[in-house]
Amino acid sequence: MGTTIELKAADGSLVPAYEARPAGTPKGAVVVIQEIFGLNSHIRAVADGYAAEGYLAVAPAMFHRVKPAVELGYAEADMGEGFGYKTAAEALPAPGVMQDIQAAIDHAAKASGGKVGVVGYCWGGLLTWRAACTLKGLSAAVPYYGGGVTSEVEAARQPAVPVLAHFAEEDTWIPMDTVHAFQKAHPEVQVFTYAAHHGFNCDQRGSWHAASAQLARERSLAFFKQHLG
Repeated sequence: MGTTIELKAADGSLVPAYEARPAGTPKGAVVVIQEIFGLNSHIRAVADGYAAEGYLAVAPAMFHRVKPAVELGYAEADMGEGFGYKTAAEALPAPGVMQDIQAAIDHAAKASGGKVGVVGYCWGGLLTWRAACTLKGLSAAVPYYGGGVTSEVEAARQPAVPVLAHFAEEDTWIPMDTVHAFQKAHPEVQVFTYAAHHGFNCDQRGSWHAASAQLARERSLAFFKQHLG
C-alpha cells in the first residue's frame, strides 16, 4: 500500500519516510512516529492501518541522522541496539530529529490537503508529546506509552493542540504514580490507562494485548475524527 518518499528538513537534510495513501481523497493526515526499533514492518503496518481509515499516513525514519535504514525486531539484542540509536538521536544538537517530524507534518498537510495529527509509540510517544508542544501545523496528537512524557521536565511543557495519551498500568518503564501526576498537571489532556504492559499496541511483541490495542485504536480514531475532520 505504501511507498518510500524523501522529506527535506529545515537544515536541508533529506530524510526517508514511508507514505501510505488512502484509496480516495484523504480526510486528513497522520504522521506516525516509530518506536526505538526503527521504521520496521510494524510501523509500516500502523501507517497502512491509518491509510485504510482514510488518512494519508507518513512515517519518517527517525534514526536516519544517526544510522540510516534501521529496521529491528523485538529481541533483547534489538532492544539494546535500538536504545543506543535513541540515545544518539536524543544527543543531537537542537532541534535534532524534531525538524524531521516538522518536515513530515508539512509534507502531510500539502499532500493531503487537510489537517494533520501525529501518533507515536514508545520513544515515538515522547516525540509526539514534544511535537504537540513545540511544532507547527498540527491539529491533534496521540502519544502511546511515551517514555519520559511523565518526567518533570516533559510534563512542564504545554501542548498547543488537543492530546489523547495512552498508558499501560503494568508498564515498568512508566510508573503509574507519574502518570497520575501528569494527569494532575495536564487536566486538558485526555488520559487512558490499560491493564497491559509497555508496547501493548505492537502485535510483534510479547507484550501485545489485543483488547487494549483495539480499544486504544478505537479511541485514537475517534479523537482524530473529531479534530482532523
